[in-house]
Amino acid sequence: MPRFVRVLVDDSASKAFDYELPAAIAATLQVGSRVRVPVRTRTALATVIELLDATDAPGVKLITEVVSADPILSPRLIDLGRWIADYYCCSIEAAMKSILPQVIRKAEVGHQMRLFARLAREVTTGELEALQRKAPLQAATVEYLARAAAPVAVAELAEKCDANHSVVQALLKKGLVLTESTRVERDPNQGETFVAAAKLEMNAEQQAVFTRVCAAIDSFAIGHSPPAIPPKPLLLHGVTGSGKTEIYLQAIDRVLERGQTAIMLVPEISLTPQTVERFKSRFAATQHEVAVLHSHLSEGERHDEWHRIREGRARIVIGARSAIFAPCENVGLIVVDEEHENTYKQEETPRYHGRDIAVLRGHLEKCAVLLGSATPSLESYWNAVQGKYELVRLTTRIDDRKLPYIRIIDLRMESKKSGGILSERLITAIHARLEKKEQTILFLNRRGFSTSLLCEKCGHVCTCPNCSVSLTFHRGAARVVCHICGYQSVAPAQCPECRDPGIKYSGTGTEKVEDTVGKIFPKAIVKRMDADVMQRKDAFRETLTAFRQGRIDILVGTQMIAKGLHFPNVTLVGIINADLSLHLPDFRAGERTFQLLTQVAGRAGRGDVEGEVFVQSFTPFSPSIQHARQHDFDGYWEQEIEFRRQWDYPPFSHLVLILVRSQHQERAEFSAQTLHRRLKEALPAGVTLGEPAPAPLEKSHSNYRFHLMLRTRAIQRLSRHLAAVLEKLTFPEDVFVTVDVDAYQLM
Repeated sequence: MPRFVRVLVDDSASKAFDYELPAAIAATLQVGSRVRVPVRTRTALATVIELLDATDAPGVKLITEVVSADPILSPRLIDLGRWIADYYCCSIEAAMKSILPQVIRKAEVGHQMRLFARLAREVTTGELEALQRKAPLQAATVEYLARAAAPVAVAELAEKCDANHSVVQALLKKGLVLTESTRVERDPNQGETFVAAAKLEMNAEQQAVFTRVCAAIDSFAIGHSPPAIPPKPLLLHGVTGSGKTEIYLQAIDRVLERGQTAIMLVPEISLTPQTVERFKSRFAATQHEVAVLHSHLSEGERHDEWHRIREGRARIVIGARSAIFAPCENVGLIVVDEEHENTYKQEETPRYHGRDIAVLRGHLEKCAVLLGSATPSLESYWNAVQGKYELVRLTTRIDDRKLPYIRIIDLRMESKKSGGILSERLITAIHARLEKKEQTILFLNRRGFSTSLLCEKCGHVCTCPNCSVSLTFHRGAARVVCHICGYQSVAPAQCPECRDPGIKYSGTGTEKVEDTVGKIFPKAIVKRMDADVMQRKDAFRETLTAFRQGRIDILVGTQMIAKGLHFPNVTLVGIINADLSLHLPDFRAGERTFQLLTQVAGRAGRGDVEGEVFVQSFTPFSPSIQHARQHDFDGYWEQEIEFRRQWDYPPFSHLVLILVRSQHQERAEFSAQTLHRRLKEALPAGVTLGEPAPAPLEKSHSNYRFHLMLRTRAIQRLSRHLAAVLEKLTFPEDVFVTVDVDAYQLM
């Protein structure tokens, strides 16, 4: 029997601590139990991560209290946390914060309790008549409860019968009513009805892929040892509209038949409502509940969804990247949809990648992993080429529907003709679709009305005082806004420098596109979908529902409408400016542009009518644009992989980006140079270390930023070296150092 435990204290700096177990509870605690422990002059909540027979720690104290003996986390999730800390060069506590959400740690966020009332016995006619004469509100309450088939919430009685607290208390004293406090779950989809949907018949290609997925699922025999050579993760490369979601649904159904659970990751919160609707409709006739996990839920909803999963009452989990840590037991399948998306990469410590964590959790859980995309990441496709993943393909759309025809519009020539946001050919195409009662999507990955404010007299550009970027004008709010730090101010009527009234608002954002389209097509219903207008909790769902029902003719939006969404009546997609992501100082810029264009184009022609896409660009001969035009992933892959091989970029190496930031430029630069020298002193073999340099986004949130870039093929050895060096170094209080292993953003 263990005598000690090692725990992680909530909100501790980094280390795990050892505590002694009182004999009375030694047999009850398990790895994953929640306890309260003494920490200096206070007590704190903690999670048990290890049971010990002995400890070398000095001054070990006794555990104060057992909060939950039942494990709140499985040993496999705790092992996953240790791996994240080791691989991503962060503290174990930082890793565990991702796995055990803050809302679950908070003592003040608990289950919602509601008081219900029911009749204690049958009330006679005489008793009811007496109540009606002396206490009509009590009589009305008794009658309402008598008609109810189940206990009624006291709040409902107050609304329906004017039965306040004193009325219920009076009935309690008379022995006519009983009350009980019951746990009520907060449902993110409360009030929605999901009509049961049948399985769709799969074509030959889909059936072949489904067979391979089932083989991977079934290879892990329930109740038996895992196979000597476990199946590889499956990479499903399927063109847009090829029916990947139906394969996901039927594969999950197979898992449920085996009595197991499934996790489904989607890259964007905007995709979650439609995905949830599909899944809840498919499984509406069964008892397999679907739980949703993403950041747009309230704290109470996240709390209740997490506990539904942990208690086994929800066997399907859908959510963004953090859903990979859902406390599921007996996992049979993990699906990562649109696996190429950079939104799977966490931007705060620990900077994990949801796709890679999914593969690792599949290994720990001994379950099948399915990664899907029309434009796989080069890293995943390389793993398939090297045999680490198994590649399966869907090469055609369902029902033999054609991929949309993509037309490239050279804005260098077109701007001379019209000078507007929309080219003449795109305007003509939109007119034609409106006449046919078909829908259009217009895509521009930039918010606001104008993206810069320039004085033509003195050359002054309005920039953010906290970041090295220009301010964006939002006409609806009459303000200029920084999209990095959120700084806002009133839009200037004249140049802040020379006071000239001729300040020019230039550049284009989705707000200007919406305004322009509304003027060109005054009879069309135009709606915008970006982070500015989608702030309400249900805004995503309401807008997508309206668009699906045909109540919106033209939808203008950013990347939240670019992938995964299925609208059969969309026959035209216009990409306003394909160059925005192409010329960023990032080796992945071309890959991201190819993926984004292909995904946006894939929203067109998913119904019976062939789709058409117009791509407006100032660099129409870019390989990313030309390969996207031909729907040619293989051609783009062959060209890009040679570029990566030549410069030893991922997937041929792991890239680590160290960011040093401070409000004082000199301190940030000096600290970056000091760190560079220390790293260079005992650099492991096979590591390339770049010189410290200002970040492309040199200033952000009032902090000056410097980068150090390292590349290696032995990433865990480098991560441990970085952790050892950083532990020995002491930086000034206002200097912050972060390590991003397998960095996706180089800005």
